[in-house]
Amino acid sequence: MYLLLVEDDLNLGKALCKLLREQFNVDWVRTLAAAQTRFPTAEYDVLLLDLGLPDGDGVGWLGELRAAGCLTPVLIISARDGLDERVKGLDTGADDYLVKPFEAGELLARIRVLLRRKAGSAQPRLAVGDLSYAADAHQFYLKDQPISLSPQERGILAVLVQAGGKPVSRERLLQQLYGLGDGVDSNTLEVRIHGLRRQLGRERIETVRGIGYRLVAL
Repeated sequence: MYLLLVEDDLNLGKALCKLLREQFNVDWVRTLAAAQTRFPTAEYDVLLLDLGLPDGDGVGWLGELRAAGCLTPVLIISARDGLDERVKGLDTGADDYLVKPFEAGELLARIRVLLRRKAGSAQPRLAVGDLSYAADAHQFYLKDQPISLSPQERGILAVLVQAGGKPVSRERLLQQLYGLGDGVDSNTLEVRIHGLRRQLGRERIETVRGIGYRLVAL
């Protein structure tokens, strides 16, 4: 899964990146201008948005995103704990609001809820056929048996599972592997797909010509 963290506090940003990168691919920016540059060019699964930023208020930008038709789940993370601020953030289009300081476990749980909601499932596991993914444990299961995967393989497979059998573009999978602008080597994607097919069966991951790949329910 691919997250955008918009947080201007240097120490908090570093701590959140360390936490989140154990499970997710994360881009971190510290200003609205940087966020506005990143957001249109990448397919983020969740936006983590601070409100009090050096060059503006996150709520205003959130309103612009929603007005433009952006459906990306948004979790506001802010020290503004007043009822009016929380209501304003949610009414502007946030999917959730977490007041600082917060516990790491709660942040991760709220992100998992947003990812499940995006995938159209209320269940703690996402599944395509007999392949399932428990996001809380960051573990995949094939016919209820745990599968051992590399971090890159887990990242790719998580995106494919979340798509629910719909095609996923090569660009989206490459973003999951490397983040934005990190010198992508496209051959690595083919290597990881080959490794997944070797473990899961070649017929389970279908190449969609001109687009990318999709999971097949077996």
